[in-house]
Amino acid sequence: MSKPPGEPQEESVKVPDVLPVLPLKDTVVFPYIILPLSVGRDKSVVAVDRALAESRVIMLVAQRDSAVENPGEADLYPFGTAAVILRMLKLPDGRIRILVQGVARARIEHISQLEPYLQAKIERLEEPEPAESGLEAEALVRSVKESLERAVGLGKPISAEVMVIAANLEDSGRLADLAASNLDLKLPEAQAILETMDPVERLRKVSDLLVREIQVLTMQQEISSQARGEMDRSQREYFLRQQLKAIQQELGEGEELSEEIANYRKLADEKGLTEEAREELERQIKRLERSHPESAETQIIRTYLDWLTAMPWGTVSQDDLDLDRAQQVLDDDHYDLEKIKERILEYLAVRKLKQDTKGPILCFVGPPGVGKTSLGRSIARSLGRQFVRISLGGVRDEAEVRGHRRTYVGALPGRILQAIRQAGTSNPVFVLDEIDKIGADFRGDPSSALLEVLDPEQNNTFVDHYLGVPYDLSRVLFIATANLLEPIQPAFLDRMEVLRLSGYTEEEKLEIARRHLIPKQTRENGISEEQVVFTEEGIRKVISDYTKEAGLRNLERELAAICRKVAVRVARGETEQVVIDPAKVEDLLGARKHYSEELLDRDRVGVATGLAWTAVGGDLLFIEVVAVPGKGLLLLTGQLGEVMKESAQAALSYARAWGGAHGIADDYFARHDIHVHVPAGSIPKDGPSAGITIGAAILSVLTQRPVDRRLAMTGELTLRGDVLPIGGLKEKVLAAKLAGVARVALPKLNRRDLDEVSQQVKQGLSFHFVEHMEEVLDLALLPVPQPTLESAAQPEASRTPPEAPVPVPEPAGATV
Repeated sequence: MSKPPGEPQEESVKVPDVLPVLPLKDTVVFPYIILPLSVGRDKSVVAVDRALAESRVIMLVAQRDSAVENPGEADLYPFGTAAVILRMLKLPDGRIRILVQGVARARIEHISQLEPYLQAKIERLEEPEPAESGLEAEALVRSVKESLERAVGLGKPISAEVMVIAANLEDSGRLADLAASNLDLKLPEAQAILETMDPVERLRKVSDLLVREIQVLTMQQEISSQARGEMDRSQREYFLRQQLKAIQQELGEGEELSEEIANYRKLADEKGLTEEAREELERQIKRLERSHPESAETQIIRTYLDWLTAMPWGTVSQDDLDLDRAQQVLDDDHYDLEKIKERILEYLAVRKLKQDTKGPILCFVGPPGVGKTSLGRSIARSLGRQFVRISLGGVRDEAEVRGHRRTYVGALPGRILQAIRQAGTSNPVFVLDEIDKIGADFRGDPSSALLEVLDPEQNNTFVDHYLGVPYDLSRVLFIATANLLEPIQPAFLDRMEVLRLSGYTEEEKLEIARRHLIPKQTRENGISEEQVVFTEEGIRKVISDYTKEAGLRNLERELAAICRKVAVRVARGETEQVVIDPAKVEDLLGARKHYSEELLDRDRVGVATGLAWTAVGGDLLFIEVVAVPGKGLLLLTGQLGEVMKESAQAALSYARAWGGAHGIADDYFARHDIHVHVPAGSIPKDGPSAGITIGAAILSVLTQRPVDRRLAMTGELTLRGDVLPIGGLKEKVLAAKLAGVARVALPKLNRRDLDEVSQQVKQGLSFHFVEHMEEVLDLALLPVPQPTLESAAQPEASRTPPEAPVPVPEPAGATV
């Protein structure tokens, strides 16, 4: 801004050698330029007051960093402008406004005072005479004036008064300062112009900056023109579309969209949409009417409306409440499983008496292959409901349950509502398979998302992210399946009623094979029951020698293999009926695959039989212990877990205490290492329930008394010798039954759990309930065998055990 007429001229202002200093943030003041400044810092206010009290002249310098609130000499540029304060106005908040006019360039020699305001010794800088020829300076002057006019024409906000002053200026230096002060330069660029003393060089720099500014203004004008053109085109298209719509209505050609919308409303009435869903439907229909038929948004709205009207909002299937028929269906599809069938009949009875009862949340837990998933299909058939199933194994994304929001490309509802749509009713039997294998990562925790789904008090207002309106899931009969309970989130597990399915006995497998597996496999392999006959001994041979599992999958595979081999003979034209007896089984399936009974061939010192629980059912666990010369170490092998290692250590400590009271030499443990090994070293093993088994094996070595091979034991051992209860009793008892052991030692506190085991499984087994390790030893340890003359000459490995079992004293606990 140029100096108005009547203000002091440069020649009339005397610039002292020492001046107060006013630091400026992001501003450079040029000579001859009048500029308003706002002063708020205390030091700056004092500096202005001091300048007004003396010569009204103040040194204006720019800060290097505007964030510094209390700048020193290092924070200021050395070049600045000496300016005279023309006016001053105090504001109510304590700040002041001043109007300054640059007088001359000046350089700070040094700061002479920091408090209470900045004061500096300055040197006034006089402009040199132009070093360049007059023609070049004149050309630069004209070029800068033309550039200023062009910039104004492109929209640069420069006042007309400034343009008049610039048009009348012929001085290179003053024109450069005037142009630079109106270009909104960055601080380093403006400071560089101020520090350039040669007028022509200064004008050349300003000319370059003006050229750049014109390029920016030209690009800005082009962008504005394009945006304005796009806006005009959109408005024009809107008016044309409205006109087209009116023309189509006159010609009767706009009825397709109306029919589509009418169809949506009709489906909404048929499906019985809730009030919230109907409001959302009308809102989306209005958006559809306003949208362009070919736009992407229109297709998104149509997809959403399709999903909204395809859901079976009010559609429910009528339950078949005939309890006798339901019992018959369950008995036809599944053998045994009495508790599961009883629970379903209870639900039907309550449903028959109270129609608005909410669906239960059942969780079937058991080894693979026991029929958890197929049981859900049978339940649906007995109720007369639709059956749907989703597998949650490996699911890690919460959106799989709740759906994706419609803002995402390709968004869809979650798998819960997708399955409900597939069922076509709002009350299907819904199986959530493998819930113990749900994962969690950065995309969320699906287990937590399922909490709302499986809570009968909340799932009547389940909101999917895609639909965005509540959907009632309270009428759905949810059935979850899992192999293990431990991986399931506690809050998730708390919402379900857990029903355990144990493994099958040999008798149960035999009956299931007769009723279900053999007819299914003969039918699937294209042979009839007249072409192949399975004898009872043949089926037992397959069960005992070729499968070792709690479920039925491997048994079905072996039966399928037999049927396929028979199918090959039938396909070749052989008409003779094939009888599957034990010899035929071995001929078709090859050598037997399991030899577990051979592990119990004789009683041995240091070998005890335990019972273990696995994810696929129960199993026998053989604990081997030897004492070898050493330094008193405990060696553990067989891939044992931390808990099992601690059980072994506790058993050894108890054995050392027991040995001291029963005549074992005091230095025995100092001279021997105790090695505990659990065979099948490739299989990880863990848990505390092998404590009494390890203790019996260690004490067998100490006393050199063999362990009764007919006794299987399980229980946790404490240092005091107490026997604590264990879990997985059903599976362990079943493993003992299948292995052919005669007696089972169990913790006394597990007596109540034995009532849940079927009488068929317990038949042929005797149970001993123990409270202390002494009772276990009375049961497990046999007397030291007295070698005969003939057996003494034989090596130990070739000796045969006595045929009759050695009698042992009964424990304090009762025998069942």
